[in-house]
Amino acid sequence: MSEGTSTLLWVAAAVFLVATVAAVVVLVVKLVRTRRLLADTNIPMSKKVLFWGAIAYLVFPVDLMPDPVLIDDIGVLMLALRSLNKAVPEGIARRAGRRDRRN
Repeated sequence: MSEGTSTLLWVAAAVFLVATVAAVVVLVVKLVRTRRLLADTNIPMSKKVLFWGAIAYLVFPVDLMPDPVLIDDIGVLMLALRSLNKAVPEGIARRAGRRDRRN
């Protein structure tokens, strides 16, 4: 493998790593904001169970892809967050400081 190809692979790996870390940071912020919603009684229990199932998948050692690659974990968690946020009634969304319920 030539030096140019090796450098290109390292740059691509670094960009992928930075993108993954950025996605994780965004999801952590959304998780912190979403934890208040889990105590609300107007949200269906099925959506709460889906959310906690996604959290369990995130920390469970067996994944669809190896753990250094967090794409499957991020995807499952994003789907659970979207499902939970869509189940939030409008009044609760305003009280929680959410302007856009489609996130």
